[in-house]
Formats: sequence, structure tokens, C-alpha cells
Amino acid sequence: MSKASLRRMKSLPLASRLFFSHLMVMIVGVMSLVIIGKLSSPRFFVLHLRQLEGQGVTLRYARTYLIDGFETAWNRSTFWSVIVGTTAAGGLSYWVSRRIVQPLTQIEQITQKFAAGQLDERLPPSEIPEINQLAHSFNRMAVSLEDVEHRRRDLVSDLTHELRTPLTVLRGYLEELAEARIEPTPAVYQRLAKETRRLERLINDLQELSKAEAGYLPIKVEPANLRPLLESLVEKFADQLLEDGPELRLECPVQLPTVLADIDRVEQVLVNLLGNALIYTEWGSITIRAWAETEGAKAIAPRLWISVTDTGIGVAPEDLPHVFERFWRAEKSRNQHTGGTGIGLAISQRLIELQGGQIEVESELGVGSTFRFYLPLA
Repeated sequence: MSKASLRRMKSLPLASRLFFSHLMVMIVGVMSLVIIGKLSSPRFFVLHLRQLEGQGVTLRYARTYLIDGFETAWNRSTFWSVIVGTTAAGGLSYWVSRRIVQPLTQIEQITQKFAAGQLDERLPPSEIPEINQLAHSFNRMAVSLEDVEHRRRDLVSDLTHELRTPLTVLRGYLEELAEARIEPTPAVYQRLAKETRRLERLINDLQELSKAEAGYLPIKVEPANLRPLLESLVEKFADQLLEDGPELRLECPVQLPTVLADIDRVEQVLVNLLGNALIYTEWGSITIRAWAETEGAKAIAPRLWISVTDTGIGVAPEDLPHVFERFWRAEKSRNQHTGGTGIGLAISQRLIELQGGQIEVESELGVGSTFRFYLPLA
């Protein structure tokens, strides 16, 4: 086959390539059959006639006539067999090629719809196992892309909402000050500074979350003893408690096993969990617990659990699946009083996962909440 013919073959669509490949295989098979049959059949027929003569059958005068008749019959039957076989094989090759290419054509059409923003399209199952596996993988990718798009829209919407409140406050005060409708008192400047810090905290948290989710956040995992960290956090947060407020307790063994963790990131997570507990717990207790899980049916690998349990307002059961989502709050007005950005738990979850652990939550409305996470032992 010449180079020009090869180039023309490469430019053909897949269905045509499959059809011609099947056709070429069929032609080679038929030609091999015809050539071998043409060369061998007359010889076998002559040998058969000689065997008959050896058994006493007289074929001296009829041998030439029989051989000519056999060749004529064989040629005619071969001709019609080739015609019928070629037609049937060509039709079957065309049908099979179309069946194979049809799912690929559907994939092309759906990817074009994806490019146009229609992310709800899915590929139907196929009878061909390989194509069916490809369709399954494609549909999983489609679900993932659709989820990413929804999260992107939600993030833009939530971020817009979070930025609007402090910017509105800043604009209002600045306009009032510019038009001399209010006095520039220290209280006014303190309120402006508070809203500015809120904006700064939101931007910093967003940057932290973005780095964590992209895997760019530096994590220095090394053997560490968390007992001194827990004691220092209890001492630090105890100073923030009022006399009629909740009691802060630490319950853990004197000797804790060494874990593989970034102690600064663990402190960041615990500060966030304790800060939330202090905000939403007016009475009762806040308890930090730590225990090692080294054996048992539920232990996949040796690990250290740390939990923060409070007797605060709790979270409703229907809200628990959303606790670690960005900007989520069970009460949309909470941040107006606490100054929170709503992404602290999302950052905490990602920080724990980057250290090889996992964070969980249990809560009952009006009773309290328990946030716990584990880290692998060294």
C-alpha cells in the first residue's frame, strides 16, 4: 500500500476504518480459501478416482469428463459462495462498525454540550464492556464537574454575601462622616476598625482554605507529643472564661503516645474548635479529651483521638452534613454577633486530612456538640 493510500486511510472516520479493516480481513480469508481450494481440490479428486480404480471401478474413458465436470462445478459454486459471503460479511462489518462507533459519537455530542454549559447530560450504558466502562467513567467525571460548578456558584454567592455586610457598614459610616452627620468619635473609628479586621480575616481565611484545598499549604509532619499543647491551650482559653461561664476541662492520660503531625496546624485546628465552643456555650462545660486507639475491630491503624465536647446550643440533625462546608451556619445571623467567617471548620477539616487524619462531629440541638479528630501514631 502506498504512502498516499495510507494518508487517505488515516483521514477516514473511525467507522470507515473499522469497515475497511473487516473487509480486508474477509478478502484475505476468501482469497486464501479460493487459492488453496483451486490448487488442492483437483489433486484430491484425482487421488480419489485412483482409489476407485484400484477397487475395480473402470473410469478410464470417463476420468477426463469427471475432472472437467468437477472443476466446472467447483468454479461455479466458489463464484457464488464468494459473492454471497462477501455481501453478508460486508453488511455485517458495516453493522458492527456502526454499533461500535455510535457510543463514541454520543460522547462527542455530550462533550460539546458540556462545553456549552449543559452539565446534566449523561451517557447511556453500552453493550460493549469497554465502551460501557468508558461511559461509566465519563458519567462520574460529569457528576464531579457538575458538583464543582455548583460549589463554584455557591462560593461566589456566599463570598458576595460575606463581603457585602462589612463593606456596607464601612460605606455608611464613611458617608456619614464625610457629610458631618455624625461625630468622629473613638467609638465610630473602633467600629470601622472592627469591620476592616473582619474583611482582613475573611481574606486570610479564604487564602488559607484555597492553599489547603490546592495542596500548597506547607505541612511539616514529624513525631510530636501533644500533651504540652493541650495543657497550654486549656490555660490560654481558661483566661477568657467568665465566672458564670462554662468550665474548661482537660481529660487525657499523663503520657500520650507520639503522633505524626504538624503541631502548629494541630494547634490551629484546636484553637478554632475551642473558639467555636466558647462562642456558643454559655454555661456547663467544655471538655478536651485525648485517647489512643491501638486495637479493636474499628481500629484500621493505631491512632490518637482528640475531641472537644461542649454543652452549647448544638446543631440540628439535618444540618450536620453541612457543618464542614464553606460559609455554612445553622443560623445565618451568627456571624453578625461573632465576627466569624464561616470557613474555619472547612479549613480545619482540610488541615487534618493533610496530616493523614479525619475529623467528625456529633451534635444534638440544645444539648451540645462533640468535634473529634484522629492523627496517626508515630
